[in-house]
Amino acid sequence: MHSFQTVPDIRIESNGTHKMAAYVDGLASNKRIFIVTDKGVRGLGLIDGAIESLKSAGYDVFVFDDVVADPPEAIVLAGAKAARDFNASLILGFGGGSPMDTAKIIAHLAGCDQPIQSLYGVGLAKGPRLPLMLIPTTSGTGSEVTNVAIVTTGETEKKGIVADSLYADRVLLDAGLTLGLPKLITAATGIDAMVHAIEAYTSLPQKNPISDALALTALRKLRGAIERVCTDGNDIDARNDMLMGAMFAGQAFSNAPCAAVHALAYPLGGFFHIPHGLSNALVLNEVMKYNMPKADKLYAEISVDLGLGKSGEALLEDMQRIKDATGVPQTLSSVDIPKTAIDMMAKDAMTKTRLLMNNPREMTFDAVTEIYEAIA
Repeated sequence: MHSFQTVPDIRIESNGTHKMAAYVDGLASNKRIFIVTDKGVRGLGLIDGAIESLKSAGYDVFVFDDVVADPPEAIVLAGAKAARDFNASLILGFGGGSPMDTAKIIAHLAGCDQPIQSLYGVGLAKGPRLPLMLIPTTSGTGSEVTNVAIVTTGETEKKGIVADSLYADRVLLDAGLTLGLPKLITAATGIDAMVHAIEAYTSLPQKNPISDALALTALRKLRGAIERVCTDGNDIDARNDMLMGAMFAGQAFSNAPCAAVHALAYPLGGFFHIPHGLSNALVLNEVMKYNMPKADKLYAEISVDLGLGKSGEALLEDMQRIKDATGVPQTLSSVDIPKTAIDMMAKDAMTKTRLLMNNPREMTFDAVTEIYEAIA
C-alpha cells in the first residue's frame, strides 16, 4: 500500500506577497498575524510589501525575526511564547528552511500545551495548532510543503519533528522574493533541492509512484534552471523553475524521506554551522558513490529521464559537473572543517537512524569516516 500527503492549498504568483491580504483571507480569525522570519530576510526588505498589504487591510502584525540558522530550542520556545502573548490567530513563516521550520513548531506550540520535548520523532506532534501559512524565499529546502521541522537541541545535536500536523494550511510561491539571492546561496540551495529529489527517488521503504513522479519533475526543472540562474540572477523564469522544482522535491521527500546524504550533512551544520544546502552539496557525490552497488538501477532511471545516458554513473558525473559549474565549495577544508573533526562528525551521523534507515545501502561507521576523509 502507498499513501501520499501534502499541503492542501498552494498558490503561485510572482510578487504575490505585495497582495498578502488577499492570500491570508480566511486564515486569521482575529486579524492578528505573527510573522516568523530572520534578520537577513527582514533586512533585505523582503517582507515589507507583505506587511504593508496586511496593515492596509486592517491586520495587526507582529514580526518575530530572531530565527537563526539551525534554530535552537530556546528561540523556538521564545517565539511560541511571543505568539501566545500576541494572541495570534495565524502564524506566517517567511524565509528559508529555518524560519519555515520554526514557524511550524511555533504554530503547534502556540495552539496546544504539548511540550516541545515530546514532539521529537515521527508522528508524535498531535496538535491542535494555530493556522499556518508558509512563504519560501529560497529555492532549496522545500520546507513549505513538508511535514518536517529540524531543531538544534543542546549545543550541537539536531533533532527532527515529523508529523502531518506540520503541513501548512496554505503556501505562496513568489519567485520575485528570490531575485536577490547571491550566486553561492542560489547554487547551494538548488543542489539541496536536487538532493531531496534524488534521495526521495532512492528512499526504498516509502518510495511510491507519486513521489517518484514529483522527484523526476523536480530534477528536470532544477537541472534546467540552476546554471541559468547562477549566470543571470534576474532570470525570473529560471527563478520560478527553481522555486517550483524545490517544491516538487519537498513534496517527494516528505512522503519518501531523505537518507544518508542528510545524515552526513547534519553534523556539518550542527558542529560548524555550515548552511544546510551547502552541507548536502559537500557530501552528495561520495554518498552516491557508496550507494552505487545498491542504487545504480535507480540512479540510471533518473539518468534516462534527464537524457544523460543509461547508467547511474552518468547522474553522478552530471551532479559533479553542476557543482563545478556553479562554484560551490567541495571540500571540508574549504569551509574550515578540520580533519580532526571527522571522528566526532561520523559518530554523530550514525545517530541519525531516522534518515539512515531509508538509505538504499546500509551505512556503516567506517563508510561514513571514509566519505568524510574523501572530501577533507
